[in-house]
Amino acid sequence: MSLLAVIAAEEGHHELAPMIMDPIWFAVIAAAFFVTVGLVTYSFRDVAHRNKRQSTNAGPGAGTHD
Repeated sequence: MSLLAVIAAEEGHHELAPMIMDPIWFAVIAAAFFVTVGLVTYSFRDVAHRNKRQSTNAGPGAGTHD
């Protein structure tokens, strides 16, 4: 008996594992996660520009460490 015949014969005997929740909830959780990460990323949108602006407005010697 070939390997393909053995795999075909065994294929019908396996049951699917029960899912812990409906598939739509996996998508809802993933979407909520990505929205949250996107909002956190959006909250830092001007940090680099703001730091550059503060160092240029501080006057001469503002970029040096004392």
